[in-house]
Amino acid sequence: MKILTKQNIVDLLYGCTVLGTGGGGGLEEGLEMMEEDFQAGRELQLVDVTEIPDDAYIATPYGCGAPTPEGGVELAEKYKRLPQIQGSPTILAFEKLQQYMGKQFFAVSSTELGGLNTAEALHIACLLGIPLADADPAGRSVPELQHSTYYIKKVPIAPMGLATQFGDVSILAEVYDDLRAEELVRAMAVASNDLVGVVDHPTTGKIYRESVIVGAISYAQRVGELLRHARENGESAPHLIANSEGGKVLFEGTVTATPWETVDGFNIGELHLKNDTGDTYRIWYKNENLISYKNDVIDVTCPDLICVFDKDGTPVTNPDAKVGMDVTVIALPAPAIWQTPEGLDCFGPRSFGFDVDYTPFVV
Repeated sequence: MKILTKQNIVDLLYGCTVLGTGGGGGLEEGLEMMEEDFQAGRELQLVDVTEIPDDAYIATPYGCGAPTPEGGVELAEKYKRLPQIQGSPTILAFEKLQQYMGKQFFAVSSTELGGLNTAEALHIACLLGIPLADADPAGRSVPELQHSTYYIKKVPIAPMGLATQFGDVSILAEVYDDLRAEELVRAMAVASNDLVGVVDHPTTGKIYRESVIVGAISYAQRVGELLRHARENGESAPHLIANSEGGKVLFEGTVTATPWETVDGFNIGELHLKNDTGDTYRIWYKNENLISYKNDVIDVTCPDLICVFDKDGTPVTNPDAKVGMDVTVIALPAPAIWQTPEGLDCFGPRSFGFDVDYTPFVV
């Protein structure tokens, strides 16, 4: 077990935003959430999965919904009559699930690597004085609940704790499977200004370490460190990260259009790019970047990571992409479990309705 410094945590969240592939929530919101912990002098402990006792419980908190641009959006009129809780609804869901199960969770797991969703797990760990596990069940950001190594390994998602920013709390004691859980949780998010706090997959240390991508948090921290070092030394962060982590620079150009809409609790849209020689690049996303086209020919697909950076090397989340931005797009390799037949059934391009098989990108 080790204590993460403030710089470690900032690097970690920047790395998570890179690996968030356009989703995972806003980096600034994540940093703001952690600033409360920095100011209060709270410690964040990172625990290796081998240090979690076999019979100790660990749970996975996060926010589910459609990310908003930095700074958020005005609360919809129909919600203004409702009270709003202080703090994160995810923390409320975490506490209620502990009460329901009659257990104190030994540690917290992130649910995906993203600037805000990983911060939710860090913040809860700091508040409750329990460690964060150095692992993750996605190794990137993903749009739906079943897009998880828990699902591949058949770890039950329930019981689940759910809470909204208006103080509504629900315990989902049983659910048929992760796909059904996705439908139910997403419906609650749609009815709650497109956001609900969730805590799921409460499980033992033994099952947890057999079901997740071990070392994922350390990996994200390393990516964030590379980004910081590149910016401090006047280097290209996307090029350095791609070269260091087995990735590939896919395109450099300017954003020409960002058509998107919120549908059933997801941000669905495209990022259109063009360079000085007339080549075009297009990325389709469902919260996260999932498939890209160069000159209208498929280039890279999920589960490989498609990551976008602005001209300063800052990772770009899809709600914050703007026409006129100069950006660089890179690919990073998917964690090995996603490249298995079971992983591709769950999170390959065909799972999103694309009539194409996954082919790993070539460096």
